[in-house]
Order: sequence, then structure tokens, then C-alpha cells
Amino acid sequence: MTAYIILIVVVAVLLLGVGGTMLLRPRGMHGIRRGRAKELDLTGSLPKVGDDTSAGTITVPPPAPPEERPAEPQAPPRPTIEKPPPSAGRMVRLRARLARSQSGFGTALLGLLSRDRLDDDTWDEIEEVLITADVGVSPARQITADLRTRVKVEGTRTPEEVRAMLRSELLAQVETEASRNLRTQRHEGRPAVVLVVGVNGTGKTTTCGKLARSLVGDGQTVVLGAADTFRAAAADQLETWGDRVGAKTVRSDKEGADPASVAFDAVSAGIEQEADVVLVDTAGRLHTKNDLMDELGKVKRVIEKRTAVDEVLLVLDATTGQNGLRQARVFAEVVDVTGIVLTKLDGTAKGGIVISVQRELGVPVKLVGLGEGPDDLAPFEAGTFVDAILGN
Repeated sequence: MTAYIILIVVVAVLLLGVGGTMLLRPRGMHGIRRGRAKELDLTGSLPKVGDDTSAGTITVPPPAPPEERPAEPQAPPRPTIEKPPPSAGRMVRLRARLARSQSGFGTALLGLLSRDRLDDDTWDEIEEVLITADVGVSPARQITADLRTRVKVEGTRTPEEVRAMLRSELLAQVETEASRNLRTQRHEGRPAVVLVVGVNGTGKTTTCGKLARSLVGDGQTVVLGAADTFRAAAADQLETWGDRVGAKTVRSDKEGADPASVAFDAVSAGIEQEADVVLVDTAGRLHTKNDLMDELGKVKRVIEKRTAVDEVLLVLDATTGQNGLRQARVFAEVVDVTGIVLTKLDGTAKGGIVISVQRELGVPVKLVGLGEGPDDLAPFEAGTFVDAILGN
């Protein structure tokens, strides 16, 4: 019996020992230890930077820079299309500028004719003033003779009468029976073709650009032909003029290309696009160079294989005076000039070139350049020109 009781006590003590241990151990300890063991195993399995391993020192490379994408090429900005003013009334608006440069000529004549007594010496002075103004010897003598006759017939003269008399004589010399109208209207289902010629430095390319602006201002569509293939700058300049007013420019990418071929392509483009006008700019050439003048004749002949040339405009620098006449004669023989463009007329006191060039060639002055601005090219008006010479 006693042994049985002792056995029960020993079993109870053992059971209490095991249960106490379970109660004292935190729950999940076994799992935490197992997890930490795994964590330590994983951490310990990776070598640290700089640790010696069987493979040597491990160096972590720097991160690769982000790949740079090449910048996409951007198209050049399109130029703003300008709306030029119409050609009508331009010379009237520019009259003051013309008067400032030409009034010396008119003032001298008015002063001489207003003298109380007009003797032979005075008439010689009048003739000299006219010749100095590039009127030409023959026209100067005729004007002087006509004025002398009128003074004898009419007698006493007031300042107003002197001015009216001189205006009448100058106007008679400046006027011409030939039409000053530019043939730039589309006709017979094709565009009008205008060929621009002249010597070096007279402003042909600039004249083409200004004329294009004037025509666009009048509501016409224009194609430009850059047939000056000897100067890349000339084609670039002409294209810039065209871009500003929305006119297409036909040019060659090859410097020194056949100008006749470029002119032909420009006319063909004008016909295909149903343009109103094709303006063909040619290279400047000395009138004494026969081979270059022959080339100019070829340009005109090649164009005429496609269509007729309506206008051949000869650009003359008004400051060259009588030398411009010698140039004009040669060009007129080669390409049958139909009109004169006088540039730099605002910067010279020799406006008499208008009279002499028309008299010499029988060709009218159709356009005049009266400044460096883009709209300073004006249709020539005889009355406005003479009034500007005489001033107010």
C-alpha cells in the first residue's frame, strides 16, 4: 500500500515538471528559432564586399548609365507668309524719297529759267545741267532749243509759268508711245514668262524678289526660276524671297549647272502648277563677254521650246549713267529687251538716264527701284517722276 502511494507521488511530480516547463517556454519559440536559423543561414551564405573567397575579392560594378536616345531631327520652322501691299500707288507713296535725290536737277533748271534775262551763257548752262543729269547730249540740246523757243514766244514768265513750262518739256521727253504695262497676266492657258537680265551688281536677284512680292500683292501666283547657277548665294537669296511670300523656287542643287535647263524646268513647273507668272533670274554677265551673251541667248531659246517669253526686263543701275546705255545696247541685240528696270534711282541726282535710255533703245522704263526695302520697287509713272524732279 505504501509502495503504491509512493509510485503515485513520483508520477505526479514528473507530470508537474513537464507541464511547468511547457508553461514557462514562450509560445512559438521553436518556430522563431527555426526562422532565425534560416535567416542566419541565408545571410551567412552570401559573401560580403571585400571578403576573401575562393574566387577572390568581389567588386560590385557601378550601375550602367541610362541609354541616351539620339535627339530626333527637328524640321526647320516654316517662314511666315507675308502679305505684300499692291503695286498700285507705290511710286506716289515713294515720291518724297525720289524728290530728295532728284530735286537738285530740277532746282538748278528752275533757277536758271527764272532769271530776268536769258542770254546765250544762261542757255549753255541749262544745257550743261541737262547733260550732267545724264539726259544725254542730243536730248539735252533738243530740250534747250524747245525751251528757248517757248520763252521767246510767251515773253514774261512768272515762277509758276516757268515751272509749268519746264514740266511740260520734261514730260514730253519722258513719255513714250510704248506701253509701260508689264505683261504678267496668265493667257492662253499658260503663265506669263518674265526673263530678268543685266550685268553684275545691278540688283537682278533682288529685283526678281521684289517683283515677286509686288505680283503676289496684286493677287497673282508666282514661280521663281534660279537660273543664276554660278552663285549658290543667288539661288539661296531668291528662294528666301520666294518663301516670304509663298512662291515656289525652282533651282539646281549642283553649282554651275546649265542655266537653260533650270529655266526650262521653272517654266514647266509654272505650267503644271497653273501659276500666273514665272520669273527667271539669270546670272550677271559683262556685255563685252561674247560667250556669256551667247549663253543668255540660249536660255531664251530653250524657254521658247516650251512657251513664249512675254517680257525681257533689263536691270540697269541708274548710277552708272551713260555706261548703262552701252550695256543696254548689247543686251537688246541678244535677247530683244522689252522693258527697263532702273535700280538705285533714289540714290543719284542723275535721273535723266530715264530719258536717254528710252530714246536710245526705244524701250520704256517699266519699273524703278527707289530704296532698299522689300516694297521699294514701283511701276514707273512719268508724271510722278517729273514732279519729283521739280520738287514742290
